[in-house]
Amino acid sequence: MSLMHLLVLADSRLPTGGHVHSGGVEEAVTSGLVGDLDTLRAYLHRRIRTHGLVAASVAAAVAGLQLSVAEADRETDARTPAPAARQASRTQGRGLVRLARRVWPDFHVDGASAWETVGATPHLAVATGVVGRSAGLTPLQTAESVVYTTMTGSATAAQRLLALDPADVAALTFELAPLCAEIALHAQHEMADLSDPLLDVLAQRHAERDRPLFAS
Repeated sequence: MSLMHLLVLADSRLPTGGHVHSGGVEEAVTSGLVGDLDTLRAYLHRRIRTHGLVAASVAAAVAGLQLSVAEADRETDARTPAPAARQASRTQGRGLVRLARRVWPDFHVDGASAWETVGATPHLAVATGVVGRSAGLTPLQTAESVVYTTMTGSATAAQRLLALDPADVAALTFELAPLCAEIALHAQHEMADLSDPLLDVLAQRHAERDRPLFAS
């Protein structure tokens, strides 16, 4: 059943609000950094290796009981310098917890309701770690779901913004799948502590723009 749960968590139709977030791609397009399939490839490489790795390492640590929810939340804050990126992460974490309460209402951690422990607005990586445990996923599977959705969320946003051929974008995600698997393997072993100044700047700029299409 854990494989089925993994597939559902990686489904873009999951009603957690992720579809309204571009992972910085909208601002990258506006700034002229991403304009075609080649520049999108470069952007996704960068996002997978930085944000994807960090978020996946947090989620894997929570799923593997290496970090408590409170510790993971503090560690994620420390690894997310841009206030706008922290807000986007917590908004998406809230959406995931809302769904998880419906799917696993009786999931407990150390005798307490997992969802009360997580709180209303956890970071997305933290919420994903707890959801991974409740769904019976391994830390590696949890990390894989984070890296994969980090990639596909930005890829599909770019497809919409640039009117790219969906088949080209899908082929690109297949091309990057081995990289995602490699990053997930690294993420399950230790906490990553790097950040990407470019992604931080894009996140903050996006938050200050008038009437963007995506929330982040």
